[in-house]
Amino acid sequence: MHEYHQVSFEINRLITNTYSTSFSLGIKAFSPEYRNAIYSVYGYVRLADEIVDSFHGHDKKKLLEKFKDDTFEAIKSGISTNPVIHSFQKIVSKYGIGKELIEAFLKSMEMDLYESYYERDQYDNYIYGSAESVGLMCLKVFVNGNEKEYQKLKYPAQMLGAAFQKVNFLRDIKADIDERKRIYLPGVDREEFINEYNKKKLEKEIEREFREALKGILQLPVGVKLGVYSAFQYYFGLFRKIQNLSVKDLLSGRVR
Repeated sequence: MHEYHQVSFEINRLITNTYSTSFSLGIKAFSPEYRNAIYSVYGYVRLADEIVDSFHGHDKKKLLEKFKDDTFEAIKSGISTNPVIHSFQKIVSKYGIGKELIEAFLKSMEMDLYESYYERDQYDNYIYGSAESVGLMCLKVFVNGNEKEYQKLKYPAQMLGAAFQKVNFLRDIKADIDERKRIYLPGVDREEFINEYNKKKLEKEIEREFREALKGILQLPVGVKLGVYSAFQYYFGLFRKIQNLSVKDLLSGRVR
């Protein structure tokens, strides 16, 4: 099955390179032994995200449920005929990625099928599942399953995931409204309620999360530190651009 394993990892590398320039560059800065695992995590979460965001004209709920069932069956049996899930289950098993992280992620994907805006508690739960849990999956890989190191770096990893996700929300605010009918600002349920106050409030959260995240990045293993820091720098630079734009600017198009 060596060929199938390799093809599965290669498919996830292709997904990562196709969908995310910033993460692709970051992963390329990793030592080789980390790359396939992180490609597998990214490929898996990207496919789930695509189900809810772009599989229009199909039964997204049914597809996501099957994706979830196939995931846990693959983890149990150690194999999947879906190459994306197959490589992901191998990483889950090798690095001890907990079921609760996967369930939290899939729960947030499910929320996107039904919710168009989020109150504060819902928003925090959504951020944990859609972003922080993914950061924790990657951390499991970075520390090679070492529980002591994982616990030490857990909070900064969550903060990095949260900061990245919230920057994405501000960057993509127009597309989320126009294409997905969603608003990712806590407690804001209409476009006309998006204002400078809400933007600056979220930016303060992001500032704090970036500060906490950097403390953890500096303690990461040498083989991944540069790659994660590169992604940090990319997103922090994007965040500074967003801070210098008005809400009107953000609602007129995506920031690059």
